[in-house]
Amino acid sequence: MSLIDDLVKLEEEAKELVAGADDAAKLEAARVELLGRKGRITGLMRMMGKLAPEDRPMMGKRANEMRQLIEGMLDERTTEMKAVALKHALEHEAVDITLPGIRPQIGHQHLIKQIIEEAEDIFCGIGYTVESGPMVDTSYYNFTALNAPMDHPSRSARDTFYVVDNNPGSVAHPEAHAHGESDVLLRTQTSGVQIHTMESQKPPIYMICPGTVYRPDTADACHLPQFNQIEGLVVDEGITFGDLKGTLDYFVKCMFGEDRKTRYRPHFFPFTEPSCEVDVSCHVCGGKGCNFCKHSGWIEILGCGMVDPNVLINCGIDPEKYTGFAFGIGAERVAALRYDLPDLRTLMTGDMRFLNQF
Repeated sequence: MSLIDDLVKLEEEAKELVAGADDAAKLEAARVELLGRKGRITGLMRMMGKLAPEDRPMMGKRANEMRQLIEGMLDERTTEMKAVALKHALEHEAVDITLPGIRPQIGHQHLIKQIIEEAEDIFCGIGYTVESGPMVDTSYYNFTALNAPMDHPSRSARDTFYVVDNNPGSVAHPEAHAHGESDVLLRTQTSGVQIHTMESQKPPIYMICPGTVYRPDTADACHLPQFNQIEGLVVDEGITFGDLKGTLDYFVKCMFGEDRKTRYRPHFFPFTEPSCEVDVSCHVCGGKGCNFCKHSGWIEILGCGMVDPNVLINCGIDPEKYTGFAFGIGAERVAALRYDLPDLRTLMTGDMRFLNQF
């Protein structure tokens, strides 16, 4: 068989080989078999030396034409395969731009954080500062410096989370033996921040101390073992109960509305004297009486009073020169009264269907 016959046969086989390649790997294998260093065309070109000199130019021309033909078939097949792949992608992976897009969910502050920041804005607007302190403190700052007696029920392990003091250099305070565990505890109130502030700053002091507090309460509709307080303290010359009442009336109207009224009832707190609890008129019935306010027309919101002189003395402040007042309100309680929340536990479940309302 002559080389011309071999070229004709190679052309037919090349067409079948290229046409039968249905993926990129098979097409590359066909290219190597036909045009590679050890391919069919290369093998025929090496046989040119056996031809007569006068036949070599014609056969060389035919071999080059065959190479170009095969390269064209490979390119054409490659283009066809890319077109098929693109069509498949468009049919199965296409994005319908006429459909509405998926908007990313943008987070927002938790309701309790919103309440705290709103309270901060209210008090900072009348010249108060925002102070913070340790969440793990000693019983001195949480109780003793606040004039709480050693037998006060709040010191009981049933009402306070005491923790083991693992500091080897610490010396237990004598009062630690009152509850038999430790002098260190998770703060039950942010009042300890007031003591830290009075020890580090000289009057006049106008401050609030919002923060998380901890008590071993069973979670129910009205109680949480972890909640947030917003406490305030004023120490200055000439401070009277009238200043306390005016400040809290202003806060209540800013937080709950201009139409809300306040009522002050005598009460007892170890760290204030005189002390009272503050009620706000019921927003459901407007103070007329309903099931929500137990037909009293009032809802309790916070406790307050004039700072007990013993507390000032414990902090090195002269009670003959300075007087002051303090107050404390629960952020969760504000949220519950403001938005009619029947169960405080809903604030802690992380249910976005509930939290997205605020």
